[in-house]
Amino acid sequence: MRDERRLRGRRVRTGLLAAVLAGGVLLTGCTGGGDGGQAAPDNAAGGAREGAPAPAAPDAAKPEGSEQDGQENGKRGAAPPPDYLSTFALDVDTASYGYARRTLENGRMPQPSTVRPEEFVNSFRQDYERPDGNGFSVSVDGARAPAGEDWSLMRVGLATEAPEPSSERPPAALTFVIDVSGSMGEPDRLDLAKKSLGIMTDQLRPDDSVSIVTFSDESETVLPMTRLGENRGRVRDAVESLSPQASTNLDAGIQEGYAAAVEGRKKGATNRVVLLSDALANTGDTDADAILEKIATARREHGITLFGVGVGSDYGDALMERLTNKGDGHTSYVSDIEQARKVFCDELPAHIDLKARDAKAQVAFDRKTVEQFRLIGYDNRRVADDDFRDDSVDGGEVGPGHTVTALYAVRLKEGAAAGGEVAKATVRWLDPKTRKASEESKSIRSGALDESLWDGADRNFQVAAVAAYFADALRTKSPGEGSSGGSSGVEGSSRSDRTAGPEGTGARREPLPGAPGFGELTERAQELADDMENKPVRDLAAAVAQARDLGA
Repeated sequence: MRDERRLRGRRVRTGLLAAVLAGGVLLTGCTGGGDGGQAAPDNAAGGAREGAPAPAAPDAAKPEGSEQDGQENGKRGAAPPPDYLSTFALDVDTASYGYARRTLENGRMPQPSTVRPEEFVNSFRQDYERPDGNGFSVSVDGARAPAGEDWSLMRVGLATEAPEPSSERPPAALTFVIDVSGSMGEPDRLDLAKKSLGIMTDQLRPDDSVSIVTFSDESETVLPMTRLGENRGRVRDAVESLSPQASTNLDAGIQEGYAAAVEGRKKGATNRVVLLSDALANTGDTDADAILEKIATARREHGITLFGVGVGSDYGDALMERLTNKGDGHTSYVSDIEQARKVFCDELPAHIDLKARDAKAQVAFDRKTVEQFRLIGYDNRRVADDDFRDDSVDGGEVGPGHTVTALYAVRLKEGAAAGGEVAKATVRWLDPKTRKASEESKSIRSGALDESLWDGADRNFQVAAVAAYFADALRTKSPGEGSSGGSSGVEGSSRSDRTAGPEGTGARREPLPGAPGFGELTERAQELADDMENKPVRDLAAAVAQARDLGA
């Protein structure tokens, strides 16, 4: 029922978004979870006041130019009123960025459908103030967009409490589900997975437990749930025994993995399933929803979430992302031992414990101040506005030490009052143990958008902006150009290629307003890399340059 309600909300939202785009209204949201706003009459209700809850979608008169062709009871229909709310489930995945980097290093442009801007942005940590205890702190700031005087970039930042020392977290019971199909025999697949597991075995505590399930044509429990203690050698031997075999029955692997996790559950421990695969399923069920429905009881009643680790130059990105999103988990991607260390030494330990369940964010824009806005990314994480406080609707699970960033392109109304409120961001989450709901909010006023992005914003904001503009430029290419390296014409901000829109609507995706061209973007990325002396930022600059050289 929970998934059905979420699906219905998505269908309503998708249909309305397509209708508005068909009517030619730039960046206009739709009632029930849209991500854009447009001019409203001066007498329309104002935005959220400081300290007030995020409002329900307000009524508004039909904006000029929003009427569209259509027959309803024999009469011309009108587009839905503009929506000044933007609601989405939190996401800390990073796989899309990692896979894009790997693809570029191999001399190919990533397919636009695999590019998720929020995962590019959230691959870079931000220095947000952190809360005490479970839940989030909220930060909101902004700056003028580099190539558009009337557009700004607004950053909504959320952060959880810093992780406790490893000795203070609850023990972990981890079930590793490992793909040993024939395709995993290629370089940097099973061999990298085995090295990664070796790293993880060394990082875990003696009171943590591990089980290992493999799958090819069929699934097999290679190691039942085993407390590490004096058994690290036994775990390493089980890992070293793995070798590539035949087809990829991911369905069987997931089912057996969850069965092993349920059987080996430890009271008082954090129970997780960790899937390592290239996600190129070709045997058994290959549909994420069908696979997850078979282990629904384990997921819902026992709270066992799924952490996905993708490998391979050919990688089933869509299936892995769908599995982990629906499995209340997260996805990362590794292509070398350095990335493996980051995922298994930093990211996975942070996911062992949780600071928030079903976390969602809602940003209420003030219609008296804001002309238009656009959420960058989160296409697969949109939530119907009315479901923001419905705690039966899935949100995101977030562990300690995480930051979550959402960027918006925002255009203020001409003549808007100086210092007027622009938006109020609210995050809602459930306590992992008590399931009690909590909220935290922060507002931003127009004066906070006055500084130039490149001259006045802090360096971490600039890195997030480069990552977002980079992702947006990659996915405004047409699908046919993605693998050829042909010219995409994304310089400037006038190009409008047709790509797969949110939820597969096929909507025309416009490049971000005020986005710099690839030439300037390359220069800015390199300047940040030189100034910050930060390896992740150097890697970002290299990826942008590779895309430019491939003809982006």
